[in-house]
Amino acid sequence: MDRKTKNSILLGIILLVIVLIGAAYTFFYLDGKINDREKKLKEINLNAYDTDDLIDQLLTLQARANELDSILALRKYNVPVILRQSKFFNFVNNVSFNFSPHSFVNIEYKTVESETHFKKFIYALNGTATFNDLYKLIYAIEQSKELKKVSNVTVSNFVKVDEDGFPHYLVSFRLDASVYFSDNDRFASSTLKENRLTANPLYDVFYPLIRNEIPPNINNLLDVQTAQLLALIPEGAFLADSKGNTYLLWEGDEVYLGYLTDIDYQNSAVNFILNKGGIIEKVNLSLVEKNMSK
Repeated sequence: MDRKTKNSILLGIILLVIVLIGAAYTFFYLDGKINDREKKLKEINLNAYDTDDLIDQLLTLQARANELDSILALRKYNVPVILRQSKFFNFVNNVSFNFSPHSFVNIEYKTVESETHFKKFIYALNGTATFNDLYKLIYAIEQSKELKKVSNVTVSNFVKVDEDGFPHYLVSFRLDASVYFSDNDRFASSTLKENRLTANPLYDVFYPLIRNEIPPNINNLLDVQTAQLLALIPEGAFLADSKGNTYLLWEGDEVYLGYLTDIDYQNSAVNFILNKGGIIEKVNLSLVEKNMSK
């Protein structure tokens, strides 16, 4: 047998061995795995088309989500998700829109800080305002639905006199505001309804009890200090000031720094009550003829 024939027989034997090994691997080893995969595929196909069960699961999850959302919506404060820095600027502008013409607020963004579950933007606010305007600003920040907090408040009072000579008692302030937000929606409701941000007015603790600044008589009211009672008429009094201007007044009418409180027909006199920078004074004027006879 020549060499060529031997090689052909050897190659045939090797090929036969490979075929036998492949057949054994396919029919004995893979057959079990293929059957197992086909069984699992049938189960998946059966479950995939069970739409009633999927719909029931969807409705259950939706009801649970709505319940959690309503709980968050009823909470006084929420922590919003991915908050824009400009939103706080708009918030302060809306709150201060109806402030006094003598009030203004400057806003400066400082930094962002991270806490355990939240992050917060830090803003510095400063400016001038009436006492109640400042209180309205702090109240709105603290009571806002989206969580905000005020810290490091510094205030000082001063008096501003306008061109007409009328004094305005104002407050200079500086404070820090923290605006909280989160990277997830665990603390936020899908619907936001703002809290009531209108604060009831407070007594101005910086308003002086006794004031050096007396408001000018810009309405040309009767100046009782230089007035004379000229005559009494039914339910009224006729008076004149030092400039010769005459006034006809009834009980309760306003005069410069006060009011006409009483007309005394029996004694031919009128009584006033004046507020001179916090000092209350009662003034009585009698008829000119009666004074001259005395």
